[in-house]
Amino acid sequence: MRQGPDYFADQELALVYIATRLKEAQSLEDYLTKANVDYLVEPDRYLGGTIFRRELMGAFFYVMPVDEERVRQMMPAGGFKPWKPQ
Repeated sequence: MRQGPDYFADQELALVYIATRLKEAQSLEDYLTKANVDYLVEPDRYLGGTIFRRELMGAFFYVMPVDEERVRQMMPAGGFKPWKPQ
């Protein structure tokens, strides 16, 4: 379920996905809610573009570290490619 920042208190959360479109973000929210996963979604900036790099806004999805591996494993079944640190 979608939770606010207060729910997670001072826990360090794991970034699992960056949605670049609203419809994509809404689909992932539905998917995580149906899977009974607590998550935080916040807007933030990322660099996009192949030839011309520019700053864009996206929806960043975070989960608790204890849920990270399970979420990363189930995301491809829903059509989502988990974010990987560079």
